[in-house]
Amino acid sequence: KQPLKGEAAAMNTQQMEQMGQFKITVWEEENFQGKRCEFMLECQNIMERGFNKIRSIKVENGPWVGYEYPEFQGQQFILEKGDYPRYEAWSGNSSYRTEHMLSFRPIKCANHSDSKVTLYECEDFQGRKFEMCDDYPSLQAMGWCSKEVPSIKVNSGAWVAYQFPGYRGYQYILERDRHQGEYRNYNEFSTQAHTNQVQSIRRIQH
Repeated sequence: KQPLKGEAAAMNTQQMEQMGQFKITVWEEENFQGKRCEFMLECQNIMERGFNKIRSIKVENGPWVGYEYPEFQGQQFILEKGDYPRYEAWSGNSSYRTEHMLSFRPIKCANHSDSKVTLYECEDFQGRKFEMCDDYPSLQAMGWCSKEVPSIKVNSGAWVAYQFPGYRGYQYILERDRHQGEYRNYNEFSTQAHTNQVQSIRRIQH
């Protein structure tokens, strides 16, 4: 669908305001050694820049999402401001650690102070629902009766959902400005989602 003129104008202004708001530096070796490259925009395939891999990262501005494979495919990793000297730092508490991260992009709609998400009991936004505006290290502890979240609607901001409590397991980056904020089933959570198991969720820092 074509954006309306007003939307297009607002988008251009927004894009201008965002210039310089995102900056990430990646290195081919651990502990910020070896070949390095700085980005302020998305990178669909780091190998096209002559890298074999990314082994360390510094995020200077903005939140980013990294992907296991080129073209934003495979496991997702949230990259908030800070230093990531080794791959364990971004694959985090996942039991599925992967040393690969070959593409990444900025998360433009993150707004920590204005974030709202709705979880649904069934696919396609059916059944019981629960709205939240805060971080939950355990959805079951706050009253969600299941280990599964079949569909999710992001009303505002950007979130990262995790497979297990305590922000562990697979990471799913959920954004208001992608899919129109609508994730109708777990296949839309990410290209590597094998399950609708989600047991913790938090707002993305920016």
